[in-house]
Amino acid sequence: MATFQETFRNIFKIHELRQRILYTLALLFIVRVGTHVTVPGIDSYLLNSAMANTTSDNLFGLYDLFVGGAFRNAAIFALGIMPYISASIILQLAGAVVPYIQKLQREGEEGRKKINQWTRYGTVLISAFQAWGVTIHLMNLQYNNAHIVPDAVRGFTWTLSTVILLVAGTMFIMWMGEQITEKGIGNGISLIIFIGIIDRFPYSILDEYRLISAGQRNLVIEVVILAFMVLVIAGVVLVTQGTRRIPVQYAKRVVGRKVYGGVTQYIPLRVNTAGVMPIIFAQSIMFIPSTLLSFFPNNEFVASIAGYFSWESFTYSLIYAIMIVFFTYFYTAIAFNPQDVAENMKKQGGFIPGIRPGKQTADFIDNILTRITLPGSIFLAIVAILPAFVSKFGVSGSFAQFFGGTSLLIVVGVALDTLQQIESHLLMRHYDGFMKAGKLKGRRF
Repeated sequence: MATFQETFRNIFKIHELRQRILYTLALLFIVRVGTHVTVPGIDSYLLNSAMANTTSDNLFGLYDLFVGGAFRNAAIFALGIMPYISASIILQLAGAVVPYIQKLQREGEEGRKKINQWTRYGTVLISAFQAWGVTIHLMNLQYNNAHIVPDAVRGFTWTLSTVILLVAGTMFIMWMGEQITEKGIGNGISLIIFIGIIDRFPYSILDEYRLISAGQRNLVIEVVILAFMVLVIAGVVLVTQGTRRIPVQYAKRVVGRKVYGGVTQYIPLRVNTAGVMPIIFAQSIMFIPSTLLSFFPNNEFVASIAGYFSWESFTYSLIYAIMIVFFTYFYTAIAFNPQDVAENMKKQGGFIPGIRPGKQTADFIDNILTRITLPGSIFLAIVAILPAFVSKFGVSGSFAQFFGGTSLLIVVGVALDTLQQIESHLLMRHYDGFMKAGKLKGRRF
C-alpha cells in the first residue's frame, strides 16, 4: 500500500489530473480575491468600523459565512453563488409540475442545455433583485451617524451601477463554477461555497479567542459543547454515507458459444443520495425572506416579522428542517430514478429474487429508497439546526455557525466528494488512492 506522501506525489505524476487541480485552485483564488474588492462609492473606513460594531449572530452573518466574507466587505462578489442555486431550485421544482420542462429534462443533452440557459436567465433576475436589496442595506448602514455611502454619490446612478456590478459578479462566479465542474476537479458550485466557509475559519477562531480572553466566554463549556457537535456530525456523516445493497440476479443467456449472465450483482442505495445539496438548497431559500425584509429596514411591522426569520428562532429552525427533509427526497428523486433502473435491469435480463421485473421492481426499489432516505434527511435536518440551539448555551453565533452542522457538514461532504473524484483518476491509472480498501466510501448494512 502506498503511503499518503506517495499518493500525493502520484497526483502530480498524472498530467491531466495535475492540470485539473491547478486549474481549480486558480479559479478558487480568483473567487477569494473578488470577495475583497469593494464596490465603488463606499467609504472603506466607515464600512470596516460599522461592520466591526455589528453582530454576526443573525441571518446576514450566516449568509456572509456562505459567501466567504464578501457580504461583510460589500464586495463585488457579495451575493456569492446563492442566486444561481435559487434559480436552479426553481427550475427543478418547475420540472415536477410543468410538462414542457419535464419534456426538456428527458431530452438528454439538448434539453439540459436549454434548462441551463433558463437557469442563467433566472440567476440574472434573482441576483438583480437581491442586489437592489443590498444597495438599500448599504445606504442605510452608518457609523457615528455617518453613512458609509457618502451623500455625494448616493442616488439612482450609484444604485444602478452597484446592481450591475453585483449581478456581473454573481454571473462571473457562476461561470467559474461551471468551468471547475467541466475542466477542473470536483463540483464547482460546492467548492466555491466550501472555500468561502474555510476562509472564515481563522476569523472565527480569533473572534472567539478575544471573547474568551475578555472573560465573556467560558472556555470549558465551549470546548465540551463543540466537541459534542463535532461527534454528532461525525456520526451523521458515517450514517449518511452508508448503503443498502439490493441483490440482482442475471439469468444465463447463450449467444453462439458465449454464455452471459448467471451472476448476482448488487444495487447500492445510499442513505443520503442527495449529499449536502439539500442543505445548500434549503439555505438559499431561507435567505430570500431576509432579502425581502431588507427593503423595509425602518418598518416596525416588517421588523416584527423579521424576528421570526432570525436564524436563532424556533420558527426559522422548524421551516429550515422541513425544507431540508423535502429537498433530500426531491434531490434523491432527481438523482436516482427507480423506473429507469428497473427498465435497464429488465432489458439486461436481470431481476430481484422474489420480485417481478418491471413495475413491481421499480416499486420495490422506490419503497426501500424512501425508507432509508427518511432517517438520512432527519439527521441532516438535526445537524443543520444544531448551532441555533447550541448558541443558547453561550457559544457565539459566528463560532457555532462555522463548527455547527451546516458549515461543517458541507465542508466534510464536499471534501469527500472531491477526494473520490481524485481517487477515480488515480485508480484509472493503477495508482493507489487516498481511500484504500474503500475505508471512506461508506459502510454497508
